[in-house]
Amino acid sequence: MDRFEGRARLEWWANQATCLEEYDIDITVTVDAVGKWRATGRHVNALEAPQREGWDFLVEMDPHFSIAFPGEDRSGITVRVVEAEDGTLTLTEAPDWDGSVSVTFDLT
Repeated sequence: MDRFEGRARLEWWANQATCLEEYDIDITVTVDAVGKWRATGRHVNALEAPQREGWDFLVEMDPHFSIAFPGEDRSGITVRVVEAEDGTLTLTEAPDWDGSVSVTFDLT
């Protein structure tokens, strides 16, 4: 496979047992000659206000998501997601990400 165009699902996992949110995206993945892949996508449906707020919160807290392709429950591929102002998502593989993040909340 050197190119895939279709649907995928981004999953944001709080830990190994708790998926906080899932987002369906239309995605285009290309693979270069050495096997490195690049992907761009867009949310299948525009996010409504509560979904947008949740998305923005999760991406700000930690932009790493698991990605699942059609027919897969969990793919095990971790990606870093960056969203451009026009809504385009850029996904880069993050194989060395260990799943830890340090978050501080200001409750004042």
